[in-house]
This record gives sequence, C-alpha cells and structure tokens, in this order.
Amino acid sequence: MDSSAPIWLHEPAATLLLTLTFLLPAVLLPKPSERLFGSMENLFSRLAVQKLLAIVSVFLLVLLLRLALLGQLPVPYPGIHDEFSYLLMADTFAHGHLANPPHPLWRSFETFHVIFFPVYASKYPPAQGVALALGQLLGHPWIGVLASAAAMAASFVWALQAWMPGRWAFLGGVLAAVKLCVACYWINSYWGGAMAAIGGALFLGALGRLRRGSALSHVVFLALGVAILINSRPYESVFFCVPIAVSLFVWVRRAWKDGDRRRTALRSVVFPAAGILLVTFSAMAYYDWRLTGNPLDPPYAYGPRLLQRGATFLWQKPLPPRHYDNAQFDTFYNKFEIGNYDRSWTTLQSVFQSKREYCLPTFFWPACWILLPFALFVYRDTRLRVVFLALLATVFGYCLVVWPGPHYLAPAAAAWFALLVQSIRHLRTLRIRRRPIGAALSRAVLFALLFDVSQFVLQRIGDPLGWGSWGLGDRQELQLKLESMPGKHVVLVRYDESHSVHEEWVYNLANIDASKVIWARDLPGEANDQLLKYYPDRTIWMAFPDSGEDPSIVRLPTSSPQNAAPADGTRSPY
Repeated sequence: MDSSAPIWLHEPAATLLLTLTFLLPAVLLPKPSERLFGSMENLFSRLAVQKLLAIVSVFLLVLLLRLALLGQLPVPYPGIHDEFSYLLMADTFAHGHLANPPHPLWRSFETFHVIFFPVYASKYPPAQGVALALGQLLGHPWIGVLASAAAMAASFVWALQAWMPGRWAFLGGVLAAVKLCVACYWINSYWGGAMAAIGGALFLGALGRLRRGSALSHVVFLALGVAILINSRPYESVFFCVPIAVSLFVWVRRAWKDGDRRRTALRSVVFPAAGILLVTFSAMAYYDWRLTGNPLDPPYAYGPRLLQRGATFLWQKPLPPRHYDNAQFDTFYNKFEIGNYDRSWTTLQSVFQSKREYCLPTFFWPACWILLPFALFVYRDTRLRVVFLALLATVFGYCLVVWPGPHYLAPAAAAWFALLVQSIRHLRTLRIRRRPIGAALSRAVLFALLFDVSQFVLQRIGDPLGWGSWGLGDRQELQLKLESMPGKHVVLVRYDESHSVHEEWVYNLANIDASKVIWARDLPGEANDQLLKYYPDRTIWMAFPDSGEDPSIVRLPTSSPQNAAPADGTRSPY
C-alpha cells in the first residue's frame, strides 16, 4: 500500500471500535437495538423492492456523491502512461476517426503505449476510449469516467437482481458505489475498469434471467456484455466467460431435447446472440485492419510485439535486450520490464506480493476480515455457483500474468460484490443466545467501509495506491499556462539521467499539428533542426522536468536548442 495511506489502515483499532459499537447494543439490548436498526434497514428494503428505482438510485448516488466531493477530490489529471494513451484514443474517436495518419516527425513524438506505424493511435482495446470520447464531447473526458463508473454500480444492481433478492442486490450496488466510485483510481484516473465491469455485469445479469426464461432483451444484454468485455479486457474476459458459457451451453442442450423448446431456443437465444456477436467481431476486424493492416492482429498485440521485451506470463522468459534510440524506452523495456520478472523464485514471490498489495486496497477494507469465515459457506449456494466459478476463473487468469493491475479483474467485479453480499447474508444468520450478533457485525462491516472511504476523502487521497487522482501536476500546470498564452507552442522535453521513466511528459492528442501546445522529445541535432523548420510559426520552449522541486521551462530563440540549459538568462517559470 502507498505510504501516503492513513496509518490506521494498518491497525485493527478503528475496525474493533466500530465492531464494539454495534455489538454491545446487540448483546445488552437485543430487542430495542434490532427494532431501531431494523426500521432503518426497512427503508432501504422498500426502495430495493422497486427494481428500476433501485438501479436508477445507485446511478444517481455515484453521480451526486462524486460531484459533491469535487472540493476534496477535484477532477483528476493524467500521470500514468496508459492514461495518456487512452486520452489519445478518446480524442481520435471524438473527432470522428478510428486512427490518425503517421506524423513525418514521429521520432520527436514517440511515446509509450502508442503506435506510430502504420497509423498514429493508441494500442489499447477501444471500450475505454469510447467512454472517454463521449465525455470529451460533453465537455471533458472525465465526464465519461464518471458516467461509466455510475453505470457500473447501477449495472451491478441489475446483475445481482437476477441472482438474489432485491434488497441484497441493492446492497451490492451500494458497496460498489462507495468502494470503487469515490476514492479509487477506477474513477480518479483515465485508466479504466468500469467498462469491463459493466460488460461482466451485463453478461451475469442476462445469464441469470435466461435461466428463468428467454427474452430478446436478455439475449441482447448478454451479447452486449460479451462485446464490451472483449473490447476492454479481452484476455481476462476469456477466463470469466468460460464457466458462464458452459452453464449457458448446458441450458441450451437441455432445451435441445424438446422440439418446441429447441425451436424457441434457436429463435430467441442462439440466432439473436450469434447475429449481434457476428456484427461485433466484424467491427473489431475492421478496427484492427484500420490500425495494423491486419484484421486478425489487434493493436494491443501488435504494439507490444514491436517494443516489449519483458515477460507477460509467468512461464515466459524475457526477450534479450535490444537497442532503442529513445533513451526512456531503453530504460523501460530493457531494464524495468525485464527486471520485473526474471523467473527466480524470489521474483515470483514478489509478483504475487504486488498483486496482493494492490488488490487489497482496491477491493477490500479492513472489516472484510470479519466476513472471511462466512465466505466459506458460499459453496452451499448452488444457485450462485456459476457466478463464483467465473470469479475464481478470472482470478486464476490474473495470477498467470506478471502485471499486477487490479483493474485486470474488472470483468469479475460484479461477481466479487456478489460474493461479499452473500458472505454478509451468511453472517447475519449468526445468533448467540438469541442475540443478533451476525446482524450487528454486518452493520459494523458496512460502516467500516464508509469510515474507510471518508478517511481518504478527508485527506484528499483519490486512490490509496497512488495511481489515480492527480498525476503529473507540473506538466499539467505548464500545459494550462501555455494554453492561456497567445500563439502556438512547441515544448522540447529534456530529461536528466535520474529521471523516472514512469513520469513521461511527451504525449499529444490526435491532430498533433493542430494542437496549441505540442510536446516533443529533445533530440539534439538533425531531429531538432527538422522540428524547428517544420514549425516556424511556433514559440519554442525547452522543459526540464528534473531541474528540482519546480521544473523549469526556457523560451528558446529560433536557432537550434541543442545547448539550452536552465541557467539561461531567458529562464521563465512559464
């Protein structure tokens, strides 16, 4: 966990205090305490019975809560390589294009997770880019993040309504809203997570409804869920979908034995789903063809094949180092990536240690340990077995890869909150000497989550991992200052040898030449000379991200910037 996280998270004191707060009334005054808390819970139960109202309520809860907290948790700005790549994709889509032509001076703009040939585009699957593009069209890409997060929590309610009573489905959506949609990088960054989670929830919810009876709307949601999944987290989605697909196959196979049911299954399930998926895969093939020139070669495979040297899966060996003209690429791909996994037992342990450290703050809170013994009883919930198998399969697939991002588990996020809710249901059955001990503990778990998140908000921590909220603040500040100045600008970025490869400044939007501020690598010699000739009407600046606590920027004359330095007399903070 990030060292900036509240210290109390490492201690059981707060959880213990909340537990005692609810346990003591249950032990000493069981009937009055149950009447009090029961009447409060009944208010939410009456809301949850109205299924559509429950879904809309959770959607609005996320929107209003997160907007109300903008004073403490402002709109985030990007800082991670992946975020800038997704924003490039969003800008491309928002301007009505799938990709952009390669730039003639592409070496000056070369950066992470972006392909420059045969087109200039993000390497990632398009679902997150679509959400950000919709937000950009509405005024800001983060609007797309906010809307997708709200839709995610609402889709969890819809999905769980197919598997459990409405009050518990509503609880699952509220838990997701508080845990993932306030102080989490899923909503306080541009990385994503919500889109894949929506796809998984649609798939789960449609399957639960199809098992009770087929309807065209269920089939549409099921196919739509698959389409979102394979266009957001394709690898993990395979593991998530296999148990559910097997369950669906068994259901169709049983219907096949009856002639009338077979015709109904074909007409109302198989053919509509196949048609939607055929359109989806055709669109994906066209998208891949536009970006890589091969309809069977997606950019998320094409891009790493060109540059990546480190292992992706635990059984792979890193490729031999190669030469990169880009010094930051050399550091990232030849040193950081290869060093991230070297097939030694110690490093293997560190991989799983990283996964544990990143996933615990994202999906757990301290009081979840109270639920652990009761989670063991979910094996008896035969109705939900396929949901939990999908969760386990996704976790298994996650364990096979080197990278530890918790959003890799997003397809199974709805299944995870179903597991939490079922554990709470089992916990509430616990009674000792007719005292409602389980009910009291369940309330302590819920209030502990609220307390956990409120601590992050009060300390203005948008993400306990440090991955979200406010990334490269110095770069963002320079960007805004230059945008407020007259004319157009080119910023050459010169790094020191001590520069962190994870703090990349060179990113641009879709139409580089039309941008008011262009960020380029400082490549002394011919490359810089060509850049100056290409942009004769722009003000040229040299940025030094590593010049101290406050990075400096120097306005350069139209001559070659090769010898520029922070000590130049024309140095200006902006």
